[in-house]
Amino acid sequence: MPRIISVGTGVPEHAISQDETMEFAKQLFSESVKDIDRLLKVFHNGEIEKRHFVKNIEWYRHNHSFSSKNDEFIDLAVDLSIKAIKNCLESPTLQRQVSYEEIEAIIMINTTGIATPSLEARIMNRLPFSKNTKRIPIWGLGCAGGAAGLSRAYEYCKAFPDAKVLVVAVELCSLTFQKDDLSKSNIIGTSLFADGSAAALICGDEVNLNEIIGRKVPSIINTQSTLMKDSLDVMGWNIKDEGLYVVFSKDIPSIIKDWLKPEVEQLIIHHQLTISQIKHFIAHPGGKKVLKAYEEALGLPPERTATSLEVLREYGNMSSVTVLFVLERFLKQEMKNGDYGIIAALGPGFSSELLLVRWE
Repeated sequence: MPRIISVGTGVPEHAISQDETMEFAKQLFSESVKDIDRLLKVFHNGEIEKRHFVKNIEWYRHNHSFSSKNDEFIDLAVDLSIKAIKNCLESPTLQRQVSYEEIEAIIMINTTGIATPSLEARIMNRLPFSKNTKRIPIWGLGCAGGAAGLSRAYEYCKAFPDAKVLVVAVELCSLTFQKDDLSKSNIIGTSLFADGSAAALICGDEVNLNEIIGRKVPSIINTQSTLMKDSLDVMGWNIKDEGLYVVFSKDIPSIIKDWLKPEVEQLIIHHQLTISQIKHFIAHPGGKKVLKAYEEALGLPPERTATSLEVLREYGNMSSVTVLFVLERFLKQEMKNGDYGIIAALGPGFSSELLLVRWE
């Protein structure tokens, strides 16, 4: 089975506490939004302590055109992705660095900006990848994108078992901020979303891993993508002249409680497994309520979502990137041989991306 070999992350320079962002929102929205103090409780109820943005907080007080924000996205996303790629291929968990020329394909994930040529083409002009590296850009999967990228890399490595594939996710959610959007969804998004990048290296069965890794890593055993019909309004973007406006339904936690367990059971039943046999839950932390919904849906004790909650507290919700931050922490832990895990993320559509993994 294809294996996840390493993960590297890229973090923007501007770290901002949740208290600072709450005060920023209060100053910005207090004259226009009724019951602003009640709505601002979401900043503390979400348990986020700090987040990282590509701009200092004063930048967000001013209006910026869609085109200027998108120009910023392209430049900053490329820089941040390069940082994550270097940290992945030069990870201290590897026995040797993996060279750029060894990468057969790049799967590029993003949702918060638009670029043609796509981001990985721009990255390949700055890093010495082979000119024949296959480019697979995927746009629009939102929070599910990181897990979906791993699944597509698994499929690529099943088809080409001697391949090394790089999944790169980058989201600059802060550049989508709309200072004149007074909707509850925008206020919740302001309390939750952040910027970041991550890269994951996946290798096929015929890659000689003895020279690259000396520890147990997760093999991808199976994957599952599911779309819930007639749920287009649960999450996503409304695209307007000023840019991307967040769509974020309050029903997401309740949808998860009712919907997720049968999907997980469908993924693992073919391997004669039950949920109780899954030792590790590598979940995209969409928010505190989302993690609580995971626990209730699957009957998980809080310690199973503790790593996801740690990432949420330290970095907020970086959309597609966040699950890879969680995965990085699991890769640094010493696992028992044969331990099973689930990688899970939910996104627009409404949809789920699930992977069954086993440490070997």
